[in-house]
Amino acid sequence: MGSEGSSRVVVPRSFRLLEELERGEKGIGDGTVSYGMDDADDIYMQSWTGTIIGPPGTVHEGRIYQLKLFCGKDYPENPPSVRFQTRINMTCVNQETGVVEPHLFPMLANWQREHTMEDILMKLKKEMMSPQNRKLTQPPEGNDEGRSDQKGMAGRCSIV
Repeated sequence: MGSEGSSRVVVPRSFRLLEELERGEKGIGDGTVSYGMDDADDIYMQSWTGTIIGPPGTVHEGRIYQLKLFCGKDYPENPPSVRFQTRINMTCVNQETGVVEPHLFPMLANWQREHTMEDILMKLKKEMMSPQNRKLTQPPEGNDEGRSDQKGMAGRCSIV
């Protein structure tokens, strides 16, 4: 019996998300990035919260950034939607909505199934340290009004 092409095992969405949940609950690396589900009763595991502690030596140092990620039913084939709830000035973030713009954030623009929410958060933290973002003037802390959940993000996996 021969098979055509290469065969690869595709992990079902629910198993993949359970794996990510377990990893997020254990903590990531040095503890400056974390994530978990918004609602433990969400059987589709769509809505997630992420946290990034601003990296030292940047204007982000000492700040805690909250994000929302939304994993639609097509995750991990397609990226989640990612949105900062905490106001932040970064070149890849829409200043009005807090949405991480896929066309300005290569990991989302060139999404691969193997990428995870952890990868996104780590890459955003790294982006905070980049020359174009490390010294940008930031909005005052505690100025997060107007960043409630938005309609129309349910179709994609998002970090909000």
